[in-house]
Amino acid sequence: MLMQSIPAKEAARRLGVKPATLYAYVSRGLLTSTKSKDGRTSRFDADEIERLTRTGRRAHRPTRTGSVDVVIATAVTRIDNEQGPVYRGRLATDLAVSGTFEAAADWLWSGTDPGPEPTSWPAPKPVPASVRDMATTATPFHRLLVVATTLAADDLYRHDLRPEAIAGVGRKLISSFAGVPDIGRGRKGGSIAERLWAGLSRRPAPDGAIAVLNAALVLLADHDLAASTLAARVAASTRADPYSVVASGLGALTGPLHGGASRAAHRLFVQALDAGGPAPVLGDLLRRGEPVPGFGHKIYTDADPRARALWRLFIDAGFDAKRVATAEELLTAATERVPVKANIDFALAAFTFAAGLPEDTGEWVMAIARTAGWLAHAVEEYGEAPLRFRPRAEYVGP
Repeated sequence: MLMQSIPAKEAARRLGVKPATLYAYVSRGLLTSTKSKDGRTSRFDADEIERLTRTGRRAHRPTRTGSVDVVIATAVTRIDNEQGPVYRGRLATDLAVSGTFEAAADWLWSGTDPGPEPTSWPAPKPVPASVRDMATTATPFHRLLVVATTLAADDLYRHDLRPEAIAGVGRKLISSFAGVPDIGRGRKGGSIAERLWAGLSRRPAPDGAIAVLNAALVLLADHDLAASTLAARVAASTRADPYSVVASGLGALTGPLHGGASRAAHRLFVQALDAGGPAPVLGDLLRRGEPVPGFGHKIYTDADPRARALWRLFIDAGFDAKRVATAEELLTAATERVPVKANIDFALAAFTFAAGLPEDTGEWVMAIARTAGWLAHAVEEYGEAPLRFRPRAEYVGP
């Protein structure tokens, strides 16, 4: 089939860019051009222009609104619209009920099954005094940032970027992170989920609680190129050490629209319980024109599969019956009145509320879980050409 070629002016018009930008694409290898018969002008393949338009290169135009597409080849996680994240070929929803968070993390890092005798994880490092002395207004993310930085400073081999070394850093970080919450009794032994529960609650875990917490950690371990994961990969591309990669992810996670989303949803459940039902709370949100926390997702067109999985687990876990009923009533009432479906933040908040855990529990879970994903992406990014993230700016100011 003969190539349909178009002149440069038409190619620029279809892409929505200036001619100079069109030739910049050629110099960067994004487009190819051929000389016209007279040798004085350039022509472009119409199909190639169309493909470039579809893959989001128009996002390089100066814009103050909208989104910017970043496409990265990865073998870590694939998102299935109906089944949720798939970690190296395995459904996260399956891993959440079939094994520990530690096994899921090892799988993300190496893609190998640890077998019946999984790699042992270290005991947590002592919590730095600076973390214990932080103001009560400090979030879990702020506390974990200090822990990550402290552990990095003490590790003379922090720039060992071999995959097995990165996995070792991951185990050390996650074990230490799980020991930071100090509301409860605290404990050094046991699984990550057991250690985390002991730090978050003064009460022994009810039957099924640890399994639900473990499942939440697995389900939140990775989710493609979320904002914090992109930040982590950019840091890895500069050859920042694994601790700094995690710190970069934590920095992005502090946003209320990312890692802090479950806290607002948790408050909604508390308000519904205090009000004797969801109607006053939802009615007030609707009156103010505000979205319901924990509803809607940029990727899933229907319900978040992770939310469905976690919801099924916590409903059967034997938590306080009144709180579980409040959670179910709020879900039903919101689903009837909101055009989008509940996401993982809503389900995580429902679990932490029903279990009587603090409102910031979701932030601890999110940060500890996603550390596994960030480091899995770091392993991959360290194998790429360094400093490959260099978006081009087009100045639009005065």
